[in-house]
Amino acid sequence: MKSKTGSIVILLIAVFLLVWAHNPLTSQAAAKQPVKIGVISPLSPPGDPAAGQLITRGAKFGAKFVNEEMGGVLGGRPIKLVIEDDSGTPEKGVAAFRKLATKDKVIAVMGQYHSSVCTALVDVGAEYGIPTFSTGASASIITKKHQVTTFKTHVIDYDRASTWTDFIASQGWKRIAIMAENTDYGVGLYEATKQIKGERGLKDVEINGMVFDRKVADLTPQLLKLKAWKPDILLNIGVGDPTYRITKQAYDIGLFPQVPMMGAHDWPARPEFWKNLGKMGEYMMFINYYHPKMGLSRLGEWLKPRFEKEYGEIPTYMAYNGFGQIALLAQAINLAQSDAPKDLTKSLEDWVYVFWAKGDVVDFERSAGAQWHNHTSPLQIVQYTKANQPIEESTILWPPIMKTGEIASP
Repeated sequence: MKSKTGSIVILLIAVFLLVWAHNPLTSQAAAKQPVKIGVISPLSPPGDPAAGQLITRGAKFGAKFVNEEMGGVLGGRPIKLVIEDDSGTPEKGVAAFRKLATKDKVIAVMGQYHSSVCTALVDVGAEYGIPTFSTGASASIITKKHQVTTFKTHVIDYDRASTWTDFIASQGWKRIAIMAENTDYGVGLYEATKQIKGERGLKDVEINGMVFDRKVADLTPQLLKLKAWKPDILLNIGVGDPTYRITKQAYDIGLFPQVPMMGAHDWPARPEFWKNLGKMGEYMMFINYYHPKMGLSRLGEWLKPRFEKEYGEIPTYMAYNGFGQIALLAQAINLAQSDAPKDLTKSLEDWVYVFWAKGDVVDFERSAGAQWHNHTSPLQIVQYTKANQPIEESTILWPPIMKTGEIASP
């Protein structure tokens, strides 16, 4: 049977693999040789440890789901995670990958968040023939390399830039200020925004961008120059601490919230956002990948109450994605009937997979450009309107089909 010609049959197989009732093989799984999956994620500075923590928490629940609900893989073998910290640096990430490949003998690696690290790691994955997943890294170069072992369940820069460019145009804003960190992520998204402006023929729209060193503590001089330019919106393209520095310093000089600010990813959806900013976070807009109003698949519904009970907060996108990738890999292992990385890579290409969002099905195609082996997350633009507002109460501004309200301003 050709795997992608019978989608209904495939989905039934996948659902069968994801049994929710107690599996009789569960007790056998612990006694059998584990199947090892590597998790490389930023768990310490200068990376974004909050993101890495969410990913690894989700991955641990993924292993728990596979071992306890599916009864393991390949007739009862448990999934074992081997977790490494890349600290957001390519050098440390590469060293961790080589250790996982040669010493731990993992069959796949996931957990990548920083684009610069992921770009380096997918080359190592290709070298060893080990499937390598971007969990939250978005630079287009990651999948543009068209390496058979590279997979992504996350947006690419072009999609993110396209979303906010269309939204900005819908508001009639003409002057776009950008603060972008000097990483593959920051520069890539800045360049994608300029590219889409040209493609849309927005000749009356101006972009004034500043690329900054993410290690620099005082960004006030750049922000003052942007304030003097009188922008209609400020795009905050940072990761981790720089996002907060931009917000606090823009607030201190009266640039934000008088001028709307938009975060380039979903960091405001994390619980620490309000702890770090308090009232300074009011009116923040940001690109978001999952809103509680979107709904979850049965897989996602399994995670939500357990995660909330364990950590006292609902899972955000990175936790769901880390969880979903482990469950996806388990499906692929069973469909391959093998734990060999080569067989797993083929299985990932040949079949479609149940994922964590409602109605979401993952299909890794050898598509053109950066869409190669890429499953794009749904995108929204959301806004907070008051301090300490939970993500489920935020206003969805874009896309129009999901819109729940209008832009708020002080």
